[in-house]
Amino acid sequence: MKKDLRTRHAGRILADALVGHGAKLAFGVPGESYLPALDGFYDVRDQLKFIVCRQEGGASYMAEAYGKLTGEPGILFVTRGPGATNGAVGVHTAFQDSTPMVVFVGQVGNDFAEREAFQEIDYRRMYGPLTKWVAQIDRAERIPEYVSHAFHTAKAGRPGPVLLALPEDMLFSEAAVADVPRYKTVRPAPAPADMRRLQQMLQSAERPFVILGGGGWDRASCDALRAWLESVQLAAGTSFRCQDLLDNRSPSFAGDVGIGINPKLAGRIREADVVLVIGARLGEMTTSGYTLFQAPVPAQELIHVHGGAEELGRVYHAALPINSGMPDFVQALALVKLDGGKWRARTAQAREEYLAWTEARPIPGKLQYAEVVKWLDANLPEDAIIAGGAGNFSGWVHRYFRYKGFRTQLGSTNGSMGCGLPSAIAAKLAAPQRTVVAVTGDGDFLMTGQEFATAAQYGAPVITLVVNNGMYGTIRMHQEREYPGRVSGTELQNPDFAAYARAFGGHGEVVETTDQFAPAFERARASGRPAILELRIDPDAITTSTTLSAIRKQALERRP
Repeated sequence: MKKDLRTRHAGRILADALVGHGAKLAFGVPGESYLPALDGFYDVRDQLKFIVCRQEGGASYMAEAYGKLTGEPGILFVTRGPGATNGAVGVHTAFQDSTPMVVFVGQVGNDFAEREAFQEIDYRRMYGPLTKWVAQIDRAERIPEYVSHAFHTAKAGRPGPVLLALPEDMLFSEAAVADVPRYKTVRPAPAPADMRRLQQMLQSAERPFVILGGGGWDRASCDALRAWLESVQLAAGTSFRCQDLLDNRSPSFAGDVGIGINPKLAGRIREADVVLVIGARLGEMTTSGYTLFQAPVPAQELIHVHGGAEELGRVYHAALPINSGMPDFVQALALVKLDGGKWRARTAQAREEYLAWTEARPIPGKLQYAEVVKWLDANLPEDAIIAGGAGNFSGWVHRYFRYKGFRTQLGSTNGSMGCGLPSAIAAKLAAPQRTVVAVTGDGDFLMTGQEFATAAQYGAPVITLVVNNGMYGTIRMHQEREYPGRVSGTELQNPDFAAYARAFGGHGEVVETTDQFAPAFERARASGRPAILELRIDPDAITTSTTLSAIRKQALERRP
């Protein structure tokens, strides 16, 4: 190994380590606390591109989306103190979404440590609950070791974020070190006895159901699972914002198991005798507030497959817990033979209920949002990526858009606002040949709207829909339910979003009626520039199933 030693400053050692592990894009906001790392990026700029963002929250969303889309750890660089706190939003998203991510944070020099120096924070204490591992690199010669550990940890078992702090004096030092080979993904696999028991449980079931979700999937596994589900005629749903794990056109697909679930689908899960959950954590959103399954022992016989052993038994006592990575489990599942003839009618009925649920329903106003989503579903390329933010506006996309392939959906399962636009930008930079559409709300967009400048700077022609109803809609909905007619803290005064787009050199239009949307979208697509289409919808249209006025009326009627 001695002949492989090269003397470099720590910033260059770090940049070389990232290139060695296959990193192609890194996202961040520059800071003086990691200047040597920025200098290191200069030397590897033909292999690793540093995307300069406008705020660390947007940068962290971009890194998370890149990790989710590609399966490779998303890379984030933020400066110490305020930079680290701003960037926490995307790290929390990566943790709850099981997305691989490696975060690098500048830190005060070791000679200033523990003095509450300028912007000093103890990152082990701050980020410990939000990551799989937090560490600080105090010696330059150990950078290859720490970075290798970080990549392995981010990808192993249940994927997730890790964080490495970089003291400033360490980064300016030099060391003679050798580079480390690219990381390898470590995953558990199911035992043969587990698969035999699974086969017995499913074959004896009268009302089985399958739920897919979580991280750690790849395209081949999703395709193989679809083939198996269809061959055994099993009905399946996808957990919250994981709708792209199963082609929604499949005869086995019965809908998404998340916020605003089809009541018939919820009933089907509750009455199932065996439920096979593959990859999903069975958190609050996927279980409808822990009501689809009784805790801790469900009424259904639960087979729970998950990449993280710590997740099995956390909330629910499974009849058969299986610790396995998704590709490894699907490979074993493909060998499981079942006679699914007795389920054929139930699966067909579940499919019919899904198709009926996704028929467009009218809403108040001149712009029919469901028809807009239906148009996107019918006219976008099959590999188009929909990057959704968080808010009631996303319910129409969940219900009416049919995801047709793996990683065509990007969205935060932790319900974090502001992720739509940055996620779309990261997706367009990672896959420039694909059409990318961000679907955001008015309040949601302005949490990270400054990243439209990033899209313009790097020539990423994402098309952003801003669904404008002049309020924080989700909170207003809850407010009307609990305190009808007493509006407080939920009204918004918005800019001209189309003019906002044009100010950055992008394309912008306002859409006020349904028939205006299709031609406006085609003009945005033809412009070749980042675009914003502001969709002005009636504020009364609060969900796909009800209105604000109806919620208020029901709340008032309940009062004595």
